[in-house]
Amino acid sequence: MFYRPGMMDALADYESAGYVLFGVPFDRTSSFRAGSRWAPDAMRSASANFESYNAFFDIDLAELPIHDAGNFEAGVLVDDVLSELYLDIIGITDEGKIPIMMGGEHSLTLPCVKACAKNAEGNFGVVVLDAHFDLRDEFEGVKYNHACVSRHILDEVTDNYVTIGVRSGPKEEWEFAKENDICYYTPEDVSNKGPDVLVQEIKEYLDCDSIYLSLDMDVLDPSYAPALGTPEPFGLSSVEVRDIVRGLAPLSAGFDVVEIAPEYDSGQTAILGAKLIREFIAANAASMN
Repeated sequence: MFYRPGMMDALADYESAGYVLFGVPFDRTSSFRAGSRWAPDAMRSASANFESYNAFFDIDLAELPIHDAGNFEAGVLVDDVLSELYLDIIGITDEGKIPIMMGGEHSLTLPCVKACAKNAEGNFGVVVLDAHFDLRDEFEGVKYNHACVSRHILDEVTDNYVTIGVRSGPKEEWEFAKENDICYYTPEDVSNKGPDVLVQEIKEYLDCDSIYLSLDMDVLDPSYAPALGTPEPFGLSSVEVRDIVRGLAPLSAGFDVVEIAPEYDSGQTAILGAKLIREFIAANAASMN
């Protein structure tokens, strides 16, 4: 089911790993710019740029139990891909390991959330960093379109949910969010509160034992991350996203980075995506010491 390239510093075998990385090169429902299927290997290549030592957390990633399981051999139909992916991720979460997905498009987050929710102990929540609400029930005739992922998380998994960085969506989605008391933060909210206050507020709101954290890279302003499927100006800075990821990683049972389309820049977005994965792992591991 998987073939294996390799993320730098992912040196553990599967049995001993606490963190299992895997790529899903699938972008069949992309609605503006396709190409996120190339992102998993682009982030792997970018990871060779980094030192293994994280000075902020005083942690060497090469000494952590990280395994790269390779890329999921995605099919053509989104429903088949999501159902098969769920079964593979269940194998990871059943063993108490933390799955870290490198997408691919954002539709792929749903089976990851479902797998983590199935194995969650106590209350479970979801946090999505995204420029878009993704609250449509279907889009372009496809129910499990990338533009619908948050709606299906709410309908099929949990309404204990927060989205950060949202600034785009049709009027109907803004109205749906308000009518259903969906907790969301705009970039202005992030800037005004600051990441530390924001993270604490989210933890209190969710009041849960574990979360799934999804990072759609278009939450970032395109000046930081230009190679995206659906770039949206006036977004978060790389430092704001880093600090939110650092703050929520200790609570996270799973994580993903999605919607990088590496052909649209000279590598900087994949570099940033790879670095944020490393920050997530370091922050999660540091919380266990």
